[in-house]
Amino acid sequence: MAGNNPVTELDPRYGDEGADATAWPEARTRLADAELFWVTTVRPDGRPHVTPLLALWLDDALYFCTGPEEQKAKNIAGNPHCILMTGCNALHDGMDLVVEGDAVKVSDDAGLQRIADAYVSKYGSEWRFEVRGGAFHHGPGEAWVFEVAPVTAYAFSKGAYSHTRFRF
Repeated sequence: MAGNNPVTELDPRYGDEGADATAWPEARTRLADAELFWVTTVRPDGRPHVTPLLALWLDDALYFCTGPEEQKAKNIAGNPHCILMTGCNALHDGMDLVVEGDAVKVSDDAGLQRIADAYVSKYGSEWRFEVRGGAFHHGPGEAWVFEVAPVTAYAFSKGAYSHTRFRF
């Protein structure tokens, strides 16, 4: 899992003069509070695949789930490198966050139950999953859960523009 204290670097080429680096605790809080993320995976032929999804920041990593037959699960099976992004679409306000890492399937039921409980806590009972057999189950469907521990993350502050890189 990612460490709690990444190396933090401000890139002055992409920010306002005198802008400060985003502190990792602030970025981490925004990751935890974000409701919608975009995940980018790589298809076998090298083309990117991007789709929105729900994700959780828990224990210094992001978690998301997807059906085993969905494109992102198929892509991860061949190439675990992925990116999760969240933020806002305003030009002069807010912060956009990018997390790069490898998606690792979570299959132990105890860990999955913690994650399932966190989904309900964050997103409500509509996102209640039954845990069994190393997967989430919701109605007739099965979902695999993936953990993405950050290798590199970026915070793009807007208003007072700054570009911060976090290396883990």
